[in-house]
Amino acid sequence: MPVTRAKRLLLLLLAAFAGAAQADEVHRYRVELDAALSRLEVEARFAAPVNTVTARSGDAGEYLTEAWDCGAATPIRMRNQRMLLPVAGIECMQYRVDLGRAARHFRHHRALDPGNVVVSPSLWLWRPPLAGTDLIEVQFVLPPGVRVSVPWEPLGDDRFRLAASPESADAPAVFGSFAARDIEVPGAVLKLSILNGRGNARERLDAEAIGEWIRAAANDVTLAYGRFPNPAPQVVVVPVDGSREGSAVPWGRVIRDGGEAVELVVDVTRPLEALLDDWTATHEFAHLMLPWLVHDHRWVSEGFAQYYQNVLLARSGAYDAARAWRELHAGFERGRLSRPELSPNAAAERGMRSARMKIYWSGAALALMADVELRQRSGGRETLDDVLGRFQACCLPSSRAWTAPEFFATLDALTDRPVFVPLYRRYADAAGFPDTRALLARLGVDIEGDTVRLRRTGDLATVRFAITAPDPGAARWREQLAASHRQAAAP
Repeated sequence: MPVTRAKRLLLLLLAAFAGAAQADEVHRYRVELDAALSRLEVEARFAAPVNTVTARSGDAGEYLTEAWDCGAATPIRMRNQRMLLPVAGIECMQYRVDLGRAARHFRHHRALDPGNVVVSPSLWLWRPPLAGTDLIEVQFVLPPGVRVSVPWEPLGDDRFRLAASPESADAPAVFGSFAARDIEVPGAVLKLSILNGRGNARERLDAEAIGEWIRAAANDVTLAYGRFPNPAPQVVVVPVDGSREGSAVPWGRVIRDGGEAVELVVDVTRPLEALLDDWTATHEFAHLMLPWLVHDHRWVSEGFAQYYQNVLLARSGAYDAARAWRELHAGFERGRLSRPELSPNAAAERGMRSARMKIYWSGAALALMADVELRQRSGGRETLDDVLGRFQACCLPSSRAWTAPEFFATLDALTDRPVFVPLYRRYADAAGFPDTRALLARLGVDIEGDTVRLRRTGDLATVRFAITAPDPGAARWREQLAASHRQAAAP
């Protein structure tokens, strides 16, 4: 069996223990927003007296207009962007934040209609450290017609819960009059917020088409192991009127900050067909199949997302198999040419500006190698999809950052024989790029210059076919979606 009975029992016990864990402390916040979207008034009641309260951003102090102890109404002084609290601690504090000024921190602020405000909680949520299973519950009090979107666990009635997280970046908190809807896919309900742009971007915004595109991209990811990896992620769409990059979705990112969020910048001048053909959303959603990996090992997470975006777009019918393998081969070649003197770990340490293609494609090569080995040795009974599905069941979403060695060791614990750690040891600190040409040849992928041709023969041709075989239902649904939108848009 791919996973021993003892290992499965251990994983079930670990999952049960994690589910039974109780929160040590719950801090309760009340956050009131004024009608002009210009000010937040916050009351924080702590589970026990605290003497340390900070905001994650070093700039947060610039937007804090005043703060005081609830009980004594004593002003709280600041020093070096920190609140000076009594040694004995306080049980309650109140403070005000200049939301309008803080909103200018958002990189796409100028593209938005003034009725939308995006401000990261790192600029306004002053909180004690979260240790272990400590929680914060936030109740928003909003003016009529104003919504809120945050990446935290929803509790209903504008109440949310956040816990310790990797804090990989500053999550978006969205306030205002924007389109919001729940997108249901197997295993999840995505909390989609579609912001309003300025001028033409607002007029051209087709929220219905964007919602269907998000559903399609999320469904792509369910083709790996049958369900979406996070049960309720926040998805924020920022519209722009034209893209200098020429892409329908010029930018996207995943944020793990009190919850998991996906932020996508969308060119609203492009039709639904262009969105469905774009890989960005599928790539970002595929990131959620892995935990957050530390900076020097990000080549693993970027690479697995690169591998899966092409594999999943082939399975969904957005790409044919030839295009998927052509994209993979082209990416491997870009990775091979990128800083050949560096290893993947060294490239990640140097950063994206120095070695972007090596960072994006080294992990994709390892993902392909692992997938092929798993399929080959099991006769197709075990795949990378299966192992990642087991990992999701035991360990996602994760509240911490992982290293690549511990991530791969966990994956190996979910198989009958190690695959991932041996690959990591072989390539992670070796200069150059994993040799994918020989493996592609065995898979029946012929390469002549820039031309890629798929052969029916080859000792691993059946493995190649299985990796990118289209899912009939998904492919048919995508085609029907595109056709119905074309018909609706026809004069």
